[in-house]
Amino acid sequence: MNNPPKRLGHAWQVLRRPSAKYSLLSLLVIGFFSGIFFWGGFHTALEATNTLEFCTACHEMRDTVFQEYKQTIHYSNRTGVRAICSDCHVPKDWTHKMIRKARASLEVWGKITGAIDTKEKFEAKRMTLATHEWERMKASDSRECRNCHSYDGMSGEFQKQTVFVKHQKADAEGQTCIDCHKGIAHKLPREYRDSNE
Repeated sequence: MNNPPKRLGHAWQVLRRPSAKYSLLSLLVIGFFSGIFFWGGFHTALEATNTLEFCTACHEMRDTVFQEYKQTIHYSNRTGVRAICSDCHVPKDWTHKMIRKARASLEVWGKITGAIDTKEKFEAKRMTLATHEWERMKASDSRECRNCHSYDGMSGEFQKQTVFVKHQKADAEGQTCIDCHKGIAHKLPREYRDSNE
């Protein structure tokens, strides 16, 4: 019986040996189109996970945070501009998007393993989940909020003067959106509300 290291060495030699059957050009063309096909499939699957329908497919989201979000200006407003889950929770640039998607897979794992598979379990973990999201937003200087909102774009002519002054002060002090706008689209956790009363 061959020992495993010798078999592994033989397999590696076979992989490194040029093909006698196919030209290098054929292998490159096949590899190129396979790469495009793989990339297209991967990108399509990635974007499918950024839809509102995907985010609200499980009843924990549909029956809790989605219902809260539907009561906010991000869902329904005079201009008809709607921010969906991924607009606030998934970065646009590739690197940060991949990091966020990898971390979000832990949330899916929580659903599969039953850690948050009921409304009651979700509510019990709401403070932990919210805290993680607030910390992520704080660390990124509320990057996703700033895809649509910016201090520079705020007009004292269109905002109430007291709100405009608060925004100007927050900008001068280096505050970011999440410092003041926790709970803008979802109910604040009970523990957070209790600690701020």
